[in-house]
Formats: sequence, structure tokens, C-alpha cells
Amino acid sequence: MGKLVVPTLLGAALALIVAFGRQKLNASREVEPVEPGNCQLIEGIENGSEDIDVLPSGLAFISSGLKYPGMPSFAPDKPGQIFLMDLNKPNPHVQELSISNGFDKASFNPHGISTFIDEDHNVYLYVVNHPHMESTLEIFKFDEQQRSLVHLKTIEHELLKSVNDILVLGPEQFYATRDHYFTKSCLMLLEMLIDLRWTYVLYYSPKEVKVVARGFNSPNGITISPDKKYIYVADVADKNIHVMKIHDNRDLTLLKLEMFWQDAILTS
Repeated sequence: MGKLVVPTLLGAALALIVAFGRQKLNASREVEPVEPGNCQLIEGIENGSEDIDVLPSGLAFISSGLKYPGMPSFAPDKPGQIFLMDLNKPNPHVQELSISNGFDKASFNPHGISTFIDEDHNVYLYVVNHPHMESTLEIFKFDEQQRSLVHLKTIEHELLKSVNDILVLGPEQFYATRDHYFTKSCLMLLEMLIDLRWTYVLYYSPKEVKVVARGFNSPNGITISPDKKYIYVADVADKNIHVMKIHDNRDLTLLKLEMFWQDAILTS
């Protein structure tokens, strides 16, 4: 009898956790169809798009083909891609950017992206990559004439494991949001379902790498205010946006939480 009690209790506990998680994430809600309005279908990204970053010129970079561990993929045997789209055109279309300089394109699994423009107007693209379900940060230089990416550097660090999104501040300086999708699935489930706040925002530079904000349920998108004084981090599980002040040492202090509508969809 005792042997049957333990599995029964475990099953009941798991059922409660899943039920709580479904309620927390609204996973069981029915979504009403909505007409797209002025939206238009952009062909060529059939494998799904994960992140987008738009230059002041109107050129947009799009990461596509992200594969999560344990989740179905639209194209499991096809590597990820970076697309370019010119938003200045009335009917923009996407163009896949070729990647040169010996980069391992076969294992490319792009996630969050961010751009940086230097004083000479060179454009650099920083891409969170998960090759073989690991985590790296790839730096590319955009060749506008050739419409291609030149791989410059791969950054790896213990604190950069399972990075989600990234915000570049300068050459090899950035903030990043971290979750546990690409470390241990059990940790990710515990975070999402029973509100364990083990995720954080980190700051990276060649001289210093550190955690600058904690206490998130599922930090996703990250961006900066136009005056460069505040950071905004979307916590999709908590349905709020953390507004944080940037200090001279790059630490972040929480100022307030802004709730967003329950039916809103916020991506990284």
C-alpha cells in the first residue's frame, strides 16, 4: 500500500502545479479571432520570427528559426537565419543575410538580437545563439553593400547561460535577460509554474560581468529609454514591465512596475 501512496501524492502534486501554472499563464484561455487590420503577411519567414531590431534608417534585422529544447520546431533540420527588411518600402519583403568568415551556420540557433552603430556609421549585430542547445553571444558586422554579415567574435561566459534577449550599449557592452530554457527544463518549469524567481538581468563588458537586477519570474524583452537613463524589462509571466534606473556603475534600481493588459502579447 505504501508503494502506491508515494506515486499518488506525486501525481497529485504535479497536477496542482500544472493547474496553477495554466491559470497563471492563461494557457487554457480561448483566444478570440481578430481581424489583422492594416497588417500584411510577410512571406519568407515560414519558420517563425523571434526578435527584431530596427535601425534609424528603417532597415530591420529579424532572427528566425529558434528551436527551444523539448518543443516542436517548424523546421527541425534547418538552421536558424537572420533576415533583413527595408521598412521604407511600401510592400517590404525579407532577404536572408549570408554569413561569412568561417561561422558555423549549421548549428545557428538565433534568439534575441540588438544592433550598435559606431562613430564611423558601421553597423554591428549582436545575436544570442544557442548552438547545440548551449548559449553564446555572436557579434557580426553588417556589410550593407553585399547585404551580408561578417562574423567577428563569439562571447561565452558562465553568467551568459540561457540568455533570452540583449540590449547593446557600446562595443562589447550590453545588458541581457536570463532564463533557464537552455539550462535545465525542470528549473524552467518550476520558475514558470510555482513562481520561483531565480532569473535576472546581467551586465557584460570586457572588464566586468555581473548580475544587476534580480527577482524576475520570466524576464523577456529589454530596451532603453531615449535619454539612456532607464531600462525597461518585460516579465511576461507576471504581466508587468520593470522600470529601472541606470547608475554610473551600470547597476539597476527598480523604480516602479507597470502592468500591461492581460490580453496583450509582448515579445522579446
